[in-house]
Amino acid sequence: MTSTPILDVSHTDAAVLDNAAWHSLAGPHAHFAIGGDLVRRYPVDVAPFVAVRTWDAPGTWDALRELVGPGAEVGLSGYEGELPEGWEYLGGGDGVQLVETAALRPHPDDEAIELGADDAADMLAIVERNRPGPFRPRTYELGRYIGIHRARRLVAMAGERLHPTGWTEISAVSVDADHRRQGLASRLVLDIAFHIQQRGDRALMHAAVTNTGAIAAYERLGFTVRRRNRFASVRTPA
Repeated sequence: MTSTPILDVSHTDAAVLDNAAWHSLAGPHAHFAIGGDLVRRYPVDVAPFVAVRTWDAPGTWDALRELVGPGAEVGLSGYEGELPEGWEYLGGGDGVQLVETAALRPHPDDEAIELGADDAADMLAIVERNRPGPFRPRTYELGRYIGIHRARRLVAMAGERLHPTGWTEISAVSVDADHRRQGLASRLVLDIAFHIQQRGDRALMHAAVTNTGAIAAYERLGFTVRRRNRFASVRTPA
């Protein structure tokens, strides 16, 4: 479970971006935070992410188990080392973190409309069809979500998820199979990035290493891979 830096932004940004979930829950998303000084999480109907302030602090593993409960599955990011006794490794995968560069040219999209509570069922449905990553019934509360409708059906969507100070993550990029190769995903990403920049933030994204097509598309838009992460799913001691 290692993380290999690929591109530094700055010393200050590195601390924030290397632990984006924690700096979201300790910063702009603090009103969602459940937990304490060592470990925090989002409400389960908002997002599945659990964040650890630092793995070096005494009591972190006990605080993590107390927060999520015994025998619970939890995702870990940024931990390097062996699991404590009683913890079970369930599996893992590799991902990349991408950040905007000066080549990014965001702009608003005239066809995109903002989505909210009234669209929650449609948002969950398009995520189920396309599986871009974790999305819960209240995930839309994390930031601004937009979509494109065709024949009254939501066929494309993207939005904002993690919000470490100074940055906003673009996530849930979804386009139905019968509407792909029309540039809809790129249009939505550029719209979201435009509004992120208008607030004075910068845009970041995450993708699975295996999703090479999406990574290449984001790079063409003006993002660059900053680092490679190893994610692991574990079970807490029963």
